[in-house]
Amino acid sequence: MLMRRLLATLLSAFATAAAADLPADYFKLLEAGAAMVEKRLAAPGVDLKTIEADGRWRHFPYAILAPAVLYAKKHPANPRFEDARMLELALRIGDLLASEDEKGTFEPRLDSDWDTYMWMETYRLLEPQLGEKRKARWRQAIERNVAVLVEDATDRLDFAWYHSPFIGTSPNHYALWASNLHMGGRLFGKPEWERLGQRILQRFATVEQTPDGYWGEHNRYGPTPGYNHLTLTAVALYWEHTNDDLVMPALRRAMDFHKNFTFLDATPVDVLNDRNRHWGVSAWGQFAFTHWPDGRGYAGFLAGFFQPETLTVDQLGRLAQDALYYHEGPSEPAPQQTRAYQRQMSIPAGIRKTGPWQVALSGIINTQAVNNRFYLDRQGHISVFHEKLGLIVTGANSKRQPELATFSETIAGETIYMPISSRLQMSDREDRLSLAFNTYFSDLYVPAPSDRELTLRFDISGRGRPSESPRLTLQIRLEPGETLETGGGRSIRIGAEKIELGGAELAGSIRHRGWTMAVVSDASLTWPVFPHNPYADSPETNLRYAVAALSVPLKLKEIRGKYVRPHEQEIVFRLRAAP
Repeated sequence: MLMRRLLATLLSAFATAAAADLPADYFKLLEAGAAMVEKRLAAPGVDLKTIEADGRWRHFPYAILAPAVLYAKKHPANPRFEDARMLELALRIGDLLASEDEKGTFEPRLDSDWDTYMWMETYRLLEPQLGEKRKARWRQAIERNVAVLVEDATDRLDFAWYHSPFIGTSPNHYALWASNLHMGGRLFGKPEWERLGQRILQRFATVEQTPDGYWGEHNRYGPTPGYNHLTLTAVALYWEHTNDDLVMPALRRAMDFHKNFTFLDATPVDVLNDRNRHWGVSAWGQFAFTHWPDGRGYAGFLAGFFQPETLTVDQLGRLAQDALYYHEGPSEPAPQQTRAYQRQMSIPAGIRKTGPWQVALSGIINTQAVNNRFYLDRQGHISVFHEKLGLIVTGANSKRQPELATFSETIAGETIYMPISSRLQMSDREDRLSLAFNTYFSDLYVPAPSDRELTLRFDISGRGRPSESPRLTLQIRLEPGETLETGGGRSIRIGAEKIELGGAELAGSIRHRGWTMAVVSDASLTWPVFPHNPYADSPETNLRYAVAALSVPLKLKEIRGKYVRPHEQEIVFRLRAAP
């Protein structure tokens, strides 16, 4: 009992160490970022094309908001308030943007409306310091860039849903268009823009959001956690300028969604995501969480993972927005900083943290966007994260890759790898995820783990005539440069070289980076498998995004007169963490 209490204390201390002191740490990050921007502007090649050729500097206009907030935001923790150097830096960036706009090189850049917001927010903050000539120049350029959104926003206003199959773009884009229109309308005295933005954003808050707190990108039946931060930012910014009571419940629901479905390293849970297999810690919309004590704790948890030396310019801009609109008050720990929590959604998806373990389960069933490279097939169903060892099993989805699906079967030459029915049942004793396919169903049982060990037990029941080559596969995260050891005594350095190990070579277990997984005798492992990259519309090429496919064949046999064959096969994986 004493050791258990000591471990709980250590785990809590480890988690708490990552939390930022807000808003003070925001200002420190902004200072470091402003210095980084000053240095870059002192180097040769000061135009958008040259600067943004480096991926860390993509969306360079985001850089303008950090010095603007430092100059304009009066706060005891902000030593750069009314610092002339910060004002000079913001003005220099704004003048650069005006020049680029006059050359016709600002708006054609991808997602330039995101940059327009940063410039417009800076205009709002620094308007008294701009002088009449600069003020007119900036205003003309910003208005022109907001005006191009009017037609597209109006065309989509009364579509059935603000989902991409209807509106032809992502909902997060539409919400951000509306945000620019609303803010630009208020700032520049254009009530028709303001009303248009208001109608769209109110609908996002009161109609489009699901009860679970997310805005579906493809439809309402599952979230896209990373991009949900973007839609949330648009709705939250609308509240900041209106205090519209209609949208506050939506902000609370979104906070509850995000604070629960975030891994212990502050990245969004992957198994839920229908667009991205991986996503970094999000700087978008942290201010939206700070209306509540638990939200302030969650924002501090997220912000604690940003370091001055690794900031990108787009992170800098969004952290500046977070500092500008931060709501101060008492704070409570984020769920990730507690010993245990669980959350189950109204759709079949949930998450549980127990001690150092975090397990996310998804039985989400979704339509397949065959001709859209950006929407993944919902074929992954379990992710396992360990507080010290990181992501071990990933349920991240892919596209047209049955070799990475949790389950697959082949019927009449067609491989099926997404379930046709599912159910999630969660209890403190044991969680159960049930997935049905055409010729079998699986019940995955995850008993409450100990601090050292976690078990995944798959109970497979056959139905009717077995399909061809049915399989169960777990995607295992391996770290390039580290060693994989097998129960048979093999030690293999993980690199680009192909690895194919059968049951005899695995000999019942694999070990890697402090964890050991016990596997059944007929398991096999293949490395590297490169998942689908939706932005390139091709497999990943970076080894850090590769996974190992740990696969087990399903042994299903038809029995005359018995259509359903309960408990036909059991497959157990046991994960053990090193002390």
